[in-house]
Amino acid sequence: MRNSRRDVLLGSSAMLATGALPFPVQAAPGAAETQAKALIDRTAEALLALNPEGATGLGIDKDGRAALKHRLGDRSPAGVAKMAAHLKATLAEIDRIDVNAVSPEMRVHLDVIQTAYANGLKGMSFGYGDVAVGSWRNAPYVVIQNVGAYIDVPRMLDSDHQIATTDDADAYCDRLQAYAGALDGETVRLKQAGAMGVIAPDFLLDKCLKQIRLARSGDPASWDVVTSLAKRAASMSGDYAARAAKIAAGQVAPALDRQIAELERHRARATSDAGVWKFKDGDAYYAWALSAGTTTTMSPDEVHAMGKEQLAALQAEMDTILKTLGYTQGSVGARMRGLATDPRFAFPETDAGRAEIIKILQDSIDDMRGRMPQAFHTLVPGNVEVKRIPPVEEEGAAGAYGGPGTIDGKVPGRLWINLRSTGIWTRFSLPDLAYHEAIPGHAWQGEYTFRMPLIRSLLQFNAYSEGWALYAEQLADELGVYQANPAAKLGYLQSLGFRACRLVVDSGLHAKRWTREQAIRWFVEANGSSEDEVQGEVDRYCSWPGQACGYKVGHTAINRLRTQAKTALGDRFDFRAFNDALLLGGNVPMTVLGHVIDRHIAARKG
Repeated sequence: MRNSRRDVLLGSSAMLATGALPFPVQAAPGAAETQAKALIDRTAEALLALNPEGATGLGIDKDGRAALKHRLGDRSPAGVAKMAAHLKATLAEIDRIDVNAVSPEMRVHLDVIQTAYANGLKGMSFGYGDVAVGSWRNAPYVVIQNVGAYIDVPRMLDSDHQIATTDDADAYCDRLQAYAGALDGETVRLKQAGAMGVIAPDFLLDKCLKQIRLARSGDPASWDVVTSLAKRAASMSGDYAARAAKIAAGQVAPALDRQIAELERHRARATSDAGVWKFKDGDAYYAWALSAGTTTTMSPDEVHAMGKEQLAALQAEMDTILKTLGYTQGSVGARMRGLATDPRFAFPETDAGRAEIIKILQDSIDDMRGRMPQAFHTLVPGNVEVKRIPPVEEEGAAGAYGGPGTIDGKVPGRLWINLRSTGIWTRFSLPDLAYHEAIPGHAWQGEYTFRMPLIRSLLQFNAYSEGWALYAEQLADELGVYQANPAAKLGYLQSLGFRACRLVVDSGLHAKRWTREQAIRWFVEANGSSEDEVQGEVDRYCSWPGQACGYKVGHTAINRLRTQAKTALGDRFDFRAFNDALLLGGNVPMTVLGHVIDRHIAARKG
């Protein structure tokens, strides 16, 4: 089993036969290289045209791309068809390039596009759901508690859409109108999914309906999507508050009503079956989602066994630390539940408690930023701040998530924290969360992609992204942050155990027909996590099959590669150079990452 997993995680294929050097290569610009360069540049612009929000998120919706700031992506069936046509055409164009005649660096750019686009095209062939093209999650449901325009668009307009001029404010109004169209486009796809028997579980639909009704409630003039523009354009002529309120009341509200009505029709047909196994092609869908989420061909049974094996190893280490803190009786999970209820580690359920959580996270980020020269030769700014997830989203949102800001640095990266209840968090769990989401995790890693061709900032792979974030947690431990705080070291180990549990629960729900209640019970007992936290997590796995498996699969692959590099290089192994290699090769499938490290080893050997 161990050998077969290594082959899966680090093996090569005909398509991915060459990796990238982890540092710039000066290749002779032959005809194939020139052809490939033109293709990757064109592909980036075409992808931005299909997903203008991506340009806004990176802060590049200006100058020659200024028109993108006035638009949203097309979420209708026609929009999906346009994306599929783009994927097919691009893959066909890559097939016409002599990949053996391009530089290793260019080869990996092509491999990234080819893998992301082939995954996306295969996902679209099922005819339902929300398929992420080069992103970190896929969902079988067009709209649910953590998927849909009703969540994405208001957040993007408030957090990413910058307003410095009247054209920016006009663009906001144009996007507010487009928001109504995005909702209606999704509603058509909901109807199509319903006709195919693709109905979300009742408990997810209940959460979704609660959230979308909250978004629809009240006077549209008081909605955040209106007041965000009103506040930021208050000094501009044009009465933007009134314009936005008119669009919200006349166009967005009716579109929300139509979507709510369709979701209610789905709810009337829903069952409590949690996994995608209930679809007629559910096994095939989950196999694809698992492959897309891990960039491997691991089976559900392999994933399930891997999770249990790694959880046992982590809990053996936790047992030793728990005993030093006086927690000697019961399972590791039971003792961690006891630790979580210890008043020393809890926060008051008040605004002051929430503010303290944010401060601990920001302080952890600032401290870690200063430690980065110990782990990397090549540094980035690490521009990141902590923000609360908007309360309207908290019920269905993950506990936290993060990523980099804009390429020009004007908008910082964010660690978004869910504060629906302070009981979700403990003092011993927060530092590790900061390292995962911010520095040296997602926000730090994302800034390295800004130095690469634009397409590499637009396309990412879940196993690499999340595997790196777990490796970032490991780096924090290796840099000594827990030497004087064994409780926080337990938080780190429990975090890794949490991700091992995900392997078990995700495959349990979608391949082994676990119920939601069974998954929650197993998770709480196995890892000692709170039921409140676990309920949200399990619901996330129900709506994002396979995504949660990328974390530990990717982390395991990175550590195997580090062991491989240490063994091959001996005294020439350089901790910081290895970490540079992981990041400077960019966000890639796990197979390509193996070749990146092979090239790093060859270069270090001289």
